[in-house]
Amino acid sequence: MIAYFSPGPTRSFWEDHWAGHTLEELLGEARRSPLTGLIEAALPPRGRVLEAGCGLGQYVLLFRERGRRAVGVDRTFEPLRECRKASPGAPVALMDLRCLGFRPGAFSAYVSLGVVEHDPEGPDAILREARRVLEPGGVLILSVPYLNGVRRLGTWWIRLRNRRVRAAGGEFYQFAFSRREVRAFLERNGFRVRSLSPYDPARLLRKALGRVVRPPHPALSPRGGEDEGEGIISGVRGAEGARFTRAGRRLLYTPPLLRLLGHMILFVAVKAE
Repeated sequence: MIAYFSPGPTRSFWEDHWAGHTLEELLGEARRSPLTGLIEAALPPRGRVLEAGCGLGQYVLLFRERGRRAVGVDRTFEPLRECRKASPGAPVALMDLRCLGFRPGAFSAYVSLGVVEHDPEGPDAILREARRVLEPGGVLILSVPYLNGVRRLGTWWIRLRNRRVRAAGGEFYQFAFSRREVRAFLERNGFRVRSLSPYDPARLLRKALGRVVRPPHPALSPRGGEDEGEGIISGVRGAEGARFTRAGRRLLYTPPLLRLLGHMILFVAVKAE
């Protein structure tokens, strides 16, 4: 496990993060992202879906437009307000993920994408509450930053850099976890792991290239989102560029490169009896 620290207040970081996106943009990305296919394949065929840490609510709206009874909660007010402004009546609410205002067993599925790693006390309190609001056999779909091959090789440097940030007054930002660590905290909180899938292998490449050249393709920019593999080979346009992009995505989604470069890892688990 690696702890990351932000050089400035984390509150202002999240305000800047959400201010840099619109619901329309993120909903469009969700509709075409390979991550969406992984999530939908894991969802049960019926029942209510809760997205915990929904942000601007793009997945709540996507699930609902595809016929699912989905609601979203988040601990930050601003993105929920923007969601309601863009989509009046959207079923989103402000809640502490460690103390949800739902009855036990209220949901068939609990989706949480890049959320539990931001609790400095670890994911256990959030996961205990997730288990409480899931029905027996309910599905948990959880993603966290992945301690991939590249991060393992650079662990000493990442930890040194973050110790310096912390010593300079930085605030805790997030953890990155190994597969074994995620499996362990899921099992101790009453879940049985069904599958795991690293994803977004292009993120580290976008970040590295962004330091060297001006991104010629939107997917290489900081706001390029989660459309994994798009624009990795850019500067070639038209049909030839499209072929390179498809080839790049196929290469990045081979198991060795996912283990080496996957920015996040998605776990699907069920509530154990």
